[in-house]
Amino acid sequence: MKLLGLALVGAFTLAGCASIPAAPDVQSASFSPDCARIGSFLDSAVAQGRTVGASAFVWQGGREACFEKAGYASREENRPFARDTLVQIFSMTKPVTGVALMQLWEQGRFGLDDPLYWYLPEYEGLKVATGLDESGNPVLRDPSRPPTIRDVLRHTAGFTYGGSDEPADIIWERPQPLSPDNTLAEFSLKMAQVPLVTDPGTRWNYSASVDVQARLVEVLSGMAFADYVDANIFTPLGMNDSGWKRSEADLARLARIYITGASGALEPMPREAWLEPNFAGKPMTMGGSGIVTTVDDYMRFARMLLNEGELGDVRILKPATIRLMATNVLDPKINAENRSWLPSKGTGGFGIDFFVRTAPPQSPEENRGTVGEFFWDGFPSMLFWVDPAQDMAVVFAAQKVPFDNPLHHHFRDAVYGADYSGVAPE
Repeated sequence: MKLLGLALVGAFTLAGCASIPAAPDVQSASFSPDCARIGSFLDSAVAQGRTVGASAFVWQGGREACFEKAGYASREENRPFARDTLVQIFSMTKPVTGVALMQLWEQGRFGLDDPLYWYLPEYEGLKVATGLDESGNPVLRDPSRPPTIRDVLRHTAGFTYGGSDEPADIIWERPQPLSPDNTLAEFSLKMAQVPLVTDPGTRWNYSASVDVQARLVEVLSGMAFADYVDANIFTPLGMNDSGWKRSEADLARLARIYITGASGALEPMPREAWLEPNFAGKPMTMGGSGIVTTVDDYMRFARMLLNEGELGDVRILKPATIRLMATNVLDPKINAENRSWLPSKGTGGFGIDFFVRTAPPQSPEENRGTVGEFFWDGFPSMLFWVDPAQDMAVVFAAQKVPFDNPLHHHFRDAVYGADYSGVAPE
């Protein structure tokens, strides 16, 4: 992931040759993470009741720089957070799905600006919902253009996740596309029944588009999504503890998810509520969630990104493809008002399934980080990032909901220092 760079707004072309900004000529600063400070932060976060347990893994300069842990994977079983603790990463699944689909792009299976319906015909004829009539049916109009695969990759297709009072979200509640009882094929057919919230390419709207990406992987590869990822990402990278389909035996290593109760104390979520669908024996294999892994395994994925697509003698993607994924590709006309909560991640934009930092932190309240970093996080306060300018990748594991951005802010302070400028000196 590292090299990536930059956060320049870049256009790319369709097939094998992308028009991508060259990686910046940045030399790493003399910065190195303070492992004692990181460990102290984890201890204090547990002691203050901000999380029941956590671990942090920092890789820099081609070696393990820090591994720290604190607290419990299961407080009720008196089971400490350990190096091999399994965690549910929720939306940190999304970058894995993006890598899988971009492997197929490199093979020429599709073009980024191809209409989505060329490959998933159920999406032909999508409409934009502008309101609801007196009977609760959507008022529809034609979109300005069909969504493309590029839109699906950057959350600009006009899709939704449901959960708001927008007309399209109200319609979402009827077919329930992401019900765990659906297969990905069934999800896609139901998703196509939900109108768009806006014209494609005009708004960044976090959505089930990464689950659409997963269905594209199935159709383009002829393989079940989880099988494709296992064969083409997990197995080549040696991520032997990662996957959607788990067994009862894994529960002995699985961290419990804790939720902030009415009193503010962290309480264990009931088992039926905290297990992802495949762990609970459901058919849905989401592209946007569902992977169970360890910090060591996920760091292998992050190191591949940092090394521009390779780990050891295994190449997963070409360097140019990684740079493309880690380049801000949101059109300037998609301004802050049209980016939902994305600006809360920092000063930057979005690439392919990654937030991309385009400028140093603008205030003490903004999370620390380096220009050119790319990252994503997950609902139970999971986080990882790749910082090419510092030749560094970081994985932070916690299992606490709701999502805790202040926890991430203070963790980044522990990694970088609260006064880190965000620009690695030349």
